[in-house]
Amino acid sequence: MRTFVSLLHIRWSALTPVALLALLAGCGSPPPAQQPEGLGPTEARRLVAAALPDKTPGADGWAADIHAALATLALPSTVQNLCAVMAVIEQESGYTADPAVPGLPAIAWKEIERRADEANVPMLMVRAAFALDSPDGRSYAERLNAVKTERQLSEVFEDFIGMVPLGKRFLADNNPVRTGGPMQVSIAFAQAHAQKRRYPYEVKESIRREVFTRRGGIYFGTAHLLAYEAPYDAPIYRFADFNAGRYASRNAGFQNALSVATGLPLALDGDLVSRTAASGVGETGRAALTLANRLRLSEAAVKRDLDQGDEPGFENTELYERVFAYAEQLDGRKLPRAVMPRIDLKSPKFTRKLTTQWFATRVNDRHGRCVKRLAALSGG
Repeated sequence: MRTFVSLLHIRWSALTPVALLALLAGCGSPPPAQQPEGLGPTEARRLVAAALPDKTPGADGWAADIHAALATLALPSTVQNLCAVMAVIEQESGYTADPAVPGLPAIAWKEIERRADEANVPMLMVRAAFALDSPDGRSYAERLNAVKTERQLSEVFEDFIGMVPLGKRFLADNNPVRTGGPMQVSIAFAQAHAQKRRYPYEVKESIRREVFTRRGGIYFGTAHLLAYEAPYDAPIYRFADFNAGRYASRNAGFQNALSVATGLPLALDGDLVSRTAASGVGETGRAALTLANRLRLSEAAVKRDLDQGDEPGFENTELYERVFAYAEQLDGRKLPRAVMPRIDLKSPKFTRKLTTQWFATRVNDRHGRCVKRLAALSGG
């Protein structure tokens, strides 16, 4: 019987020089590309453009930017994903890259007065500073009184903070315009995301200004909405997270289980760690610490796990798993892993009481209608 070594020798020696070179080249070649998921680029753009509201200006551009956002974030252009992005855009801006805000100058002056009061700066001084000429020749006050969109207002504040010493004093380099663009995404989120992951377009001036463009607003809004792993079985919880913060629905589910386990009423707001208490232990933390002994966890372990509440994987911590196990044993039923955060929305732009549930429900309804439209357009 031939040995393995002799068989190997015969096989290698039997190869022609050309075959041998091909075999050796194959050994060093990279693995094949991952099989793409979702719709192809042409089909995705076609369906989105066809599903947009009638007479949407630049329909092909919206479709291209929506698909590009998903593609550059390595997210498949599935009907579910396309419609998730479209539903948020429709809700937040009605397919306007930089939507107008009614009464924006009055809103801006009210915020200026609040900031001046907090900084103990007399409004007389503030108005005198706004009377100065800005870089475009008009006074800052004239520009502010003429603004119609958040992009315009943001640019006034940028110039004022950068050029007027008093602007730095009472605005503290903190532009009051915090969201913008077609998906009304957080500018702070966009800036942080761009530091972690390369922005796919040329930054002409700043990430802040990119948010107010169609392509930038869609890219960062899509990242905030979809570019993270979340343990949800329904899209409505992602829409709630878009409004309340990533993992807010998962964390509200944990708070609900913790309330069942302790008998203590808790605000289901998704915030597991206090942002204001000096100790960092708020209502949720205090409730969790009352269970520490029963869960056989140290106080340090409880606090450590709660600190992961803004991160992926909190649902795999000992605290999370033991709270749910204990609560379900007490209550005799399986408890939901995601719960709608109960948050009242506050913004100078709002003229009536709104909540995270209102937002998520509206977007979810739009998402469902979009899925049906795309299915009909694709013949599915």
